[in-house]
Amino acid sequence: MSIATSGRDFDTSKFFGGIARGIAGALLFALPMLMTMEMWELGVYMDRSRLLLLLLLNIPLLIVLSDRVGFEETSTWRQAIRDASIAYALGILSSALILVAIGVIKEDQSTHEIIGMIALQAVPASIGAMLGRSQLGGQSGDDHHGDGSADDDPVHERETSYAGELFLMAVGALFLNLNVAPTEEMILLSYKMTPWHALVIIVGSLAAMHGFVYALSFRGSHDLAEGTPSWHAFVRFTLPGYLIAGLISAYCLWTFHRTDDMGSTQILMIVVILSFPGAIGAAAARLIL
Repeated sequence: MSIATSGRDFDTSKFFGGIARGIAGALLFALPMLMTMEMWELGVYMDRSRLLLLLLLNIPLLIVLSDRVGFEETSTWRQAIRDASIAYALGILSSALILVAIGVIKEDQSTHEIIGMIALQAVPASIGAMLGRSQLGGQSGDDHHGDGSADDDPVHERETSYAGELFLMAVGALFLNLNVAPTEEMILLSYKMTPWHALVIIVGSLAAMHGFVYALSFRGSHDLAEGTPSWHAFVRFTLPGYLIAGLISAYCLWTFHRTDDMGSTQILMIVVILSFPGAIGAAAARLIL
């Protein structure tokens, strides 16, 4: 069944199929964080101004992301905002249900604690809900007709600008950083590392980023245009991508109080450490989104 809306047909079954994939995506991508003790504790004690800033920043991120991998093809900002709102709602609902089901949220807890835990977990869960369409879309049914021709799916057909590529790298870095930034191991590693370890990690991060996208022939990898020097992609994409991963890492560490009362050297070390998974997430986002 479909109804007319905004001058075109609204496919109800496809929309609710996207909702189902969104819930699955929220669980698939956010479950490790939903079952991480540090995330529960942060939801209770983290500074509410930092939590509010994270929640507010997640809104434009979801809106822009929905234009590329929303629940259905969007042609206006109003539709993108609608998809982002749905993804956020699914993230909140999924987080609340899982936290209640595993006994983290209990009746004797204060409203302040409950809201904090759900709000914090809803950020990665909402991103997962939005990514659910891109990664869990039925390729046999949604992407191809019976004669084998492909649908005009924006996930597969839409060209991405340079700014769009950088945005996708930021999303990938943020999502993977949210998995590990809250953990105590980040602080422990920063004290174990020497400057030589940091240098090796930086070089390894850059090599991994570049290799993921250009050298290892993964599905979705990018080929350099004929006649393009090999260093061009490194300077144009890999270096800016690593810088973005570093900035995202620093922001996540600050948000989760991991840099509080630390010296500048230790802060630099912990940013370098977190930038490694951030760089991997940034490269992976270019492949899969």
